[in-house]
Amino acid sequence: MRTLICCILFSICCGTTSAQDTLFRFALVTDTHVGVETGQADLERTVDDINGQASIEFVIFSGDVTEFGNDEELQLAKSIITRLRKPWYIIPGNHDTKWSESGCNSFRTVFGDETFSFEHKGYWFLGTNCGPNMRMGPGQVPRENLVWLDKQLKAQRNKQIPLIYINHYPQDEGLNNWYDVLDRLRGYNLKVMLCGHGHTNKAYSWEGMPGVMCRSNLRAKAHVGGYNIVSVTEGDIVFNERRPGVRTLPSWHTVAQQSHHWDAQPPRPSYAVNDTFPNVRVKWSIQEDGDMGSAVAIDGNRIYYTNTNGDVKAVDAATGKKRWQFRTGGKIYATPLVSGKYVIVPCSDGTVYSLYAGNGKLAWKDATGKAIVSSAALAGGLAIVAGSDGRCRAWDVASGQRRWEMDSVKGFVETRPLVYGGNVYFGSWGNRFYAFNAATGQPAWQWSNGASNRMFSPAACWPVATGGKVFIVSPDRYMTALDAATGAQLWRVQDTANWVRESIGLSQDSGRVYAKTMQGYVIAINARSAQREVIWKSPLGLGYEICPTPIAEKDGVVYVAGQSGVVTALSSKDGSRRWQHKFSNCLVNTVQPLDNRRLIASSMDGKLVCLEVR
Repeated sequence: MRTLICCILFSICCGTTSAQDTLFRFALVTDTHVGVETGQADLERTVDDINGQASIEFVIFSGDVTEFGNDEELQLAKSIITRLRKPWYIIPGNHDTKWSESGCNSFRTVFGDETFSFEHKGYWFLGTNCGPNMRMGPGQVPRENLVWLDKQLKAQRNKQIPLIYINHYPQDEGLNNWYDVLDRLRGYNLKVMLCGHGHTNKAYSWEGMPGVMCRSNLRAKAHVGGYNIVSVTEGDIVFNERRPGVRTLPSWHTVAQQSHHWDAQPPRPSYAVNDTFPNVRVKWSIQEDGDMGSAVAIDGNRIYYTNTNGDVKAVDAATGKKRWQFRTGGKIYATPLVSGKYVIVPCSDGTVYSLYAGNGKLAWKDATGKAIVSSAALAGGLAIVAGSDGRCRAWDVASGQRRWEMDSVKGFVETRPLVYGGNVYFGSWGNRFYAFNAATGQPAWQWSNGASNRMFSPAACWPVATGGKVFIVSPDRYMTALDAATGAQLWRVQDTANWVRESIGLSQDSGRVYAKTMQGYVIAINARSAQREVIWKSPLGLGYEICPTPIAEKDGVVYVAGQSGVVTALSSKDGSRRWQHKFSNCLVNTVQPLDNRRLIASSMDGKLVCLEVR
């Protein structure tokens, strides 16, 4: 009786669907951002409110559950969400994955998965991750999620079952591989696609099919936050904003369940640039079933790489033929380090692995107790790794014995440390940049950018050094030169015409430092000058660029990785374009020359290619 009364009152307040017309109702809660000032209180209020709404049958959380994706925030969010007395389903958003100290493992550990698939009263709900996982850039449904989605769709015998798809991002060009999902959903009885991310209620049409963005649960400048109550009827899907503890607003949008048709020829990424430069071709390529979030290691005629399914692999540089494979216990975002007959790979399962380079067999491993998402650096016979637990450690490469360990790092480390002049240098997601003695681990100095927002940390760039100076770029859009011996700030510049972010590189002769700008240019800085001196600026605007990708030079050619699958070669003399090639539409991690004719590139959607310039 109480349930019936609640349903009737809800119908009167909403002015939309009656209890008799409604098949079921669910709550769509998104962008809770636990970790910001009101995130916890706003989520607690919503959970209590939903528990008091008898007509709501289940809850979907569509991403950005936390602000920074760290373990503490995830556990806090989980402790609140589990107070729900209804079934709930959850996927991550970019805030849960980009700055993940666990390499996106903790979300799966805490919440059980990063995808969901379930049926409710004859409707099928599918939810996937959106990324970007660990690498700043446009969103991307991870390659492993696409493989999972293929299995879900293949196993569904009834293609006419009404389908509702959920992702944190809108299904448009904001996701680098939006079309990979939409092309898979064609042929199924798709009713609506739901998302968050934009913090507002908004209706869309994505390739002819209805899309709905729902408001953030945060209160922002209001007294309370809010979520959406979604009512599914025979003919419509109705959206009402709910102010928890206050009232339900009149419906703001209705999606008809019929009369929607896919666009016949929707836009797709263009690969026409490859026709402009036919002298560049793919010699061989590999498609992984997981993302690739790191550079590769090249040693003679062998290439070593990792993926987010936890694999370390070795392939032949000439043919791409697999030589061996080793499976770890977590996603890997580390670039392998080759030292003699060993390959060192830190993993997000918290373990540093040493494999024999010849056959991939385990030489030694050491568990640290917490995830590692950074890469190892080589100093003498030591492999130096900074982790997510505030510690930096050094292992003897041959024996696996720990030689030193320091515990004075603020925030987790994502970068590949730089070894230069007897020190090891790296930034952290604690607005700090550190120098330690590489042989002993004793602190040399630390520098802070002074930012209060940890997202401005110099943590994702691979620092470079020459002439007694260390150069870094960071999301606060500053380029900084520090004295390598003392940490003294030599110069620090934010150039609005050339906003840098996290991509940097050093020329072969160490005379120039390269940086990619957010406006899509590359600038060359005089590394020997006492002040920031721009030698040249590339004339080619590559478009908006925010991905953290190292820049390499070999034999007078500067190689630049883009966030939409494009590799660009520039002249080191003046920055003019030599050629371009597109092999993906997702972020390119690095471009690494094998010689003056061949280079290796990997992209976040699990592609590894050998490009040949004829």
